[in-house]
Amino acid sequence: MLELQLGPMTIHPIVVFDKDSWTLIDTGMPGSAPAILQLAKQAGTEDLPLRSIVLTHQDIDHIGGLPGILEATGGSATVLAHPGDEGAVNGTQPMLKMTPERLTGFLEQMPADVREQFERTFLNPPGPNVDRTFADGETLPYGGGLTVIHTPGHTPGHVSLYHGPSKTLIAGDAMFAKNGELMGPNPANTPDMGQALESLKKFAAFDIDRAVCYHGGLVQGGVNENIARVAEQA
Repeated sequence: MLELQLGPMTIHPIVVFDKDSWTLIDTGMPGSAPAILQLAKQAGTEDLPLRSIVLTHQDIDHIGGLPGILEATGGSATVLAHPGDEGAVNGTQPMLKMTPERLTGFLEQMPADVREQFERTFLNPPGPNVDRTFADGETLPYGGGLTVIHTPGHTPGHVSLYHGPSKTLIAGDAMFAKNGELMGPNPANTPDMGQALESLKKFAAFDIDRAVCYHGGLVQGGVNENIARVAEQA
């Protein structure tokens, strides 16, 4: 679990190791690629190539750093996303929560090189950004196995991932955490709260020792019970 402070927001991208490569789960905001790669290097990726980038969903704080990550690592990593958010990641559909006016204002605050990189990738893409999609229940061959759990509600193609070897749930934005406690989906950023809460019930099928929320970080102890408590709101 990486921890990166972006102004008032702290995010937690994930690094998954294999013997001869590594996988990054989510890429932060536009311009955050250098900081993420530096944190990944400190975590032990220095002599390993980046094999894959798994995107939990289309929100800008999860895909915004993708152009910089790919450019800095030679562009050889495979980019994966769920079909429900593939269009937004590819730039062929608008981002669900980012109106053109809001996006324009946001990009105006970026350094010129970061803005141009973002526009080149997501607004005027020469081709698809997603190399392959995955399905609910599929196990990705990274770090001993990452099981895809489709958890729509926050976005149509939102996924969480279960790392079986360590019994770790990588929740993405399906939940957030506060002071080590699971809080469920964030209502302010979840267009379909009912569906998002219903999605949490899928976690009951997994034996979870710890969960990592992109916003809020690590939660340990009684995770399944806490998720069930939150999901009862559905």
